Amino acid sequence: MTDILKSITNDLPNFVKKAVFEGANIVLYTDKKEFFLEGEKDIKEVVNKIKKRVELRADESILLEQEKTEEAIRETVSKEAEITNIIFDVQRSTVIIEAKRPGLVIGKNGSVLNEIKKNTFWIPQVQRSPAIQSKITENIRSVLYLNNNYRRKFLNSIGKKIYKDWSSEKVKEWIRVTILGGGRQVGRSCFLLQTPESKILLDCGINVAAQDREKFPYFDIPEFDISEIDAVIISHAHLDHVGVLPYLYKMGYRGPCYMTAPTRDIASLLALDLIGVAYKQAAQPLYSSTDIKEMVKHSICLNYNEVTDVSPDIRLTFYNAGHALGSSMVHLNIGNGLHNLLYTGDFKFGKTRLLDSANVIFPRLETTIMESTYGSRDDILPPRQECEDKLIDTIKKTIERKGKVLIPELGLGRSQETMLVVEDAIKRGVLPKIPVYIDGMIWDINAIHTAYPDFLSGNVKNEIFQDKNPFVSDTFIRVGSSQERKKVIEEGPCIVLATSGMLVGGASVEYLKEFAGNKRNSIIFVCYQPTGGLGRQIQEGTKEMRMTTNGKEEDIKINLEVHTIDGFTGHSGRNQLLAFINKCQPKTKRAIINHGEASKCLDLASTIYKLNRIETTAPRNLETVRIK
Repeated sequence: MTDILKSITNDLPNFVKKAVFEGANIVLYTDKKEFFLEGEKDIKEVVNKIKKRVELRADESILLEQEKTEEAIRETVSKEAEITNIIFDVQRSTVIIEAKRPGLVIGKNGSVLNEIKKNTFWIPQVQRSPAIQSKITENIRSVLYLNNNYRRKFLNSIGKKIYKDWSSEKVKEWIRVTILGGGRQVGRSCFLLQTPESKILLDCGINVAAQDREKFPYFDIPEFDISEIDAVIISHAHLDHVGVLPYLYKMGYRGPCYMTAPTRDIASLLALDLIGVAYKQAAQPLYSSTDIKEMVKHSICLNYNEVTDVSPDIRLTFYNAGHALGSSMVHLNIGNGLHNLLYTGDFKFGKTRLLDSANVIFPRLETTIMESTYGSRDDILPPRQECEDKLIDTIKKTIERKGKVLIPELGLGRSQETMLVVEDAIKRGVLPKIPVYIDGMIWDINAIHTAYPDFLSGNVKNEIFQDKNPFVSDTFIRVGSSQERKKVIEEGPCIVLATSGMLVGGASVEYLKEFAGNKRNSIIFVCYQPTGGLGRQIQEGTKEMRMTTNGKEEDIKINLEVHTIDGFTGHSGRNQLLAFINKCQPKTKRAIINHGEASKCLDLASTIYKLNRIETTAPRNLETVRIK
């Protein structure tokens, strides 16, 4: 069967006016009202035959007018749902309803949505309004819907590529992975997966702490041709995994990028911040906001456990990675069951306050590409409770001596975890009610967390659903201007959470300059500090730094107390990495180790081989590994 759309329309000749692709999904449009409302049985028969996802929508000719549809929605949905916006995506016959309480828009077993569909013939989709206003989320949603005509054509073109010469019996002969970045290093993660029919990029990151050529993946090799890339798959939104993606669109890539919705939103925010940092450093940005908009226009977002085809011979499923909001393990079924590959990205095999533990159960598994940030035998992370107690104790002692606490944070993940710990300690009276200032993009990322609570741990999700949202607690004060920052510096004891976590520019560096000379103050590192970076130098005992202030270079004395708490990392420690390999179901047959300093990659690879007797390798950048 070579034309899947023709096959469907032949089966339903009297009911389907148009059949199109939306990526790997198939959408049928009908101008028959009765079939639209009652054709579920016929659609199920089609799905059973072709084994693909099929959706039925109403043709534009039978849709209720937009004004009347909005009236019907507001009459049908309880006012307690607090609808904040209604957006019509005419090209796709869908209406997006944004509300503070989306559950009331859905209704029991989808009853409210079914009522809207029955009365208006529009397909209603529900999105949560962030508890904190998020400009980035608003802008992304407007980009997607304002460009809906382009996007409709784009999604249809993706489907045509996926189903070209479609057959359910395809078998491939070989699969190989080339390491373009992240081989025996942390930063610029990027892998080129190739089969006879597909070229897929797994992540596309930048090494923000490196200089010049070492910053970016190796795109200047014969195997990499941007015009031949079928898809980019992003594991999560940290810059070392997604920071170069907008650059691909600047260079002419117009294919899809697959990720979760929170990853898309946060990746856009961090990319915009990267542009801002470049301008502050009087440097030329790698790309512009226009390129970020192109990335958003070409994004295809999936939920966890949602399966989709990304090329004729590769099927993708995201699983929770437990590392950051929306972070995913990438499971690829290649060649209709020929081989199953898991790319872990960064993952946390352990529950935290913010997120549930990484997934370990997969349908099939032969090869695992796995991180090793904390992979050496010395990387035994202390218990989480011990880390929390150490953090609170360090803060308490600093405040008691009238000092200030600086915690450089990754905007995504660790900052929200720290906020939950501190807020809980203040609520329980373990810490005094002191100001906790949030500076940099952390606040905007908090807003995105409130828009996607389904990706958070059960406890935090329940708090948000019960209107006890920890991210809007009066414990936290946003710092939004240089005047407000000056006030923080001049006033008394406080806690400051500021980006960047690796002290590569940003608000954290500005606070460090002011706090560093006073021995009553403390800096607490709770995230990884790359080799050669400012944070690593301070951790290793440097007592004086050459830094630029107001355009002038000066020597800054490092007199404040320096503390490192590794247990807060969003990465798995050594024991968690080994436990993950042991507990994966089914057990992997091969492990490719990446995303760690060379010694850690080699140490972890050797240990996994000795304990499990499975093939392991720790390839360098530019090496190609044949996995089938």
